[in-house]
Amino acid sequence: MRIVPAVDIRGGLCVNLVQGDYGQETVFADDPVAQAVQWHAQGAAIVHIVDLDGAKAGRCCIEAQLEAIVAAGVPCEVGGGIRNMETVRALIDAGVERAILGTAAFRDPVFLREATRAYPGRIVVGIDAKAGKVGLSGWLEITEADAVSFAREVEAAGAARIVYTDILSDGMMAGPNIEATGSVARAVRIPVTASGGISSLDDVRALRVIESSGIDEIIIGRALYLKRFTLAEAIAACGA
Repeated sequence: MRIVPAVDIRGGLCVNLVQGDYGQETVFADDPVAQAVQWHAQGAAIVHIVDLDGAKAGRCCIEAQLEAIVAAGVPCEVGGGIRNMETVRALIDAGVERAILGTAAFRDPVFLREATRAYPGRIVVGIDAKAGKVGLSGWLEITEADAVSFAREVEAAGAARIVYTDILSDGMMAGPNIEATGSVARAVRIPVTASGGISSLDDVRALRVIESSGIDEIIIGRALYLKRFTLAEAIAACGA
């Protein structure tokens, strides 16, 4: 199991939202590129980049930052605003390790299959859920679709992994939704990245306990920025 630090970008800044609410934003760093480089230098094998402006706009809004992050030698995965093959192709060609499809994977399964065929092993689906229901468009829309059922669908479509985020846990610093994350992981055979709510090293250890269900990565954002623990401590806690 490994730790994946998050760099959420909005308006050119490194920020964090509470439960996906754009009105509850904390700015943690002025330079998201420098922040990504710092996490990599401290031991992160890959950094999770979220284009928050892109998630709302439906297009990539962080081209310049991504170019600089890749040029600095930081392996990264990117999500937010990826709606078409042109964007997927541009990200992969730019050197991004993984492209994370969210809203588009739900609304356009044909696009999802096209992307997974074109870039096997490089296409990830982000499933964001609130009370078990899939959330879309930067969590501005909550559907009636069941997250576990959707997980099975994206696996069948060829996704390489799932990033599962519990919206009610995200940014709350109250612990992850272990039960919901485990349910998604057990429903599929592809690996699952846990995201949302990590607030302590005990939370990391709790997810490690259910690693056998298929969870092999943990995304951590706010807790690292608030210095609840260091990246090195989190890496040690997950056994890496």
